[in-house]
Amino acid sequence: MPSMPGAEPYHRHGDGVGVLLCHGFTGTPRSMRPWAEHLAAAGLTVDLPLLPGHGTTWQEMAATTSTQWLATAESALLRLHEVCDTVFVMGLSMGGCLALRLAELHPDKVRGAVVVNPSLAVENLLLPVARLLAPFVPTTAAVGEDINKPGAGEGSYERVPTAAAATLPKLWRDTKRDMASITAPVLAYRSPQDHVVGPRSLRILTSRAVNARLRVHSLDHSYHVATLDYDASTIFDGSLAFVREHSRSGEGTKR
Repeated sequence: MPSMPGAEPYHRHGDGVGVLLCHGFTGTPRSMRPWAEHLAAAGLTVDLPLLPGHGTTWQEMAATTSTQWLATAESALLRLHEVCDTVFVMGLSMGGCLALRLAELHPDKVRGAVVVNPSLAVENLLLPVARLLAPFVPTTAAVGEDINKPGAGEGSYERVPTAAAATLPKLWRDTKRDMASITAPVLAYRSPQDHVVGPRSLRILTSRAVNARLRVHSLDHSYHVATLDYDASTIFDGSLAFVREHSRSGEGTKR
């Protein structure tokens, strides 16, 4: 099925430092495109895939799971590692959770992680029983487009497919369980005014990522989709500085 306008994946080949970016639940690469272009303009190799079921229709997404979303991100990481000497993972919301999960699963391949308002915990009390509700309540209210800046939009679905949402808790559980295995440095951005992900997720990250050097910065002028909001430049510049800080000097592209 054709993707929505602006939902297309983004790839740019640069130097031997690669960055994988992961968009959020029901969102599209549109929410990450300016960030990806900023990193690519600095000469980095950038991959921003479209996750399965996203960017088309909620009906198509209803047939996909968090296991598939993680598998797509993992495949992109492995492809980047084949052509780059150093790879970083970055993500927004659920994409932040995917980035952290990849750092757990592939500590030898992830040099560092940058997460923006990462989603790591249940916010909707009905979510644990969503699988049972799905046949009777196929969709719920949208969770996207939480942006303070007028005129900005991420191209998310207008409804959330209940069946797909029901698979999120497994991703969260697995990520929380193995968080102590993250040894790569982590840069986290958190919007105090986030109407999608509450403060519990950041508390999980700060309390469980005990073996990672973690830095947290506040985005005081942005809502959940901060990559398209007033603090976007803070994220873009800060993540690029983070990459440069933790990359080895003089690296080239693998042959």
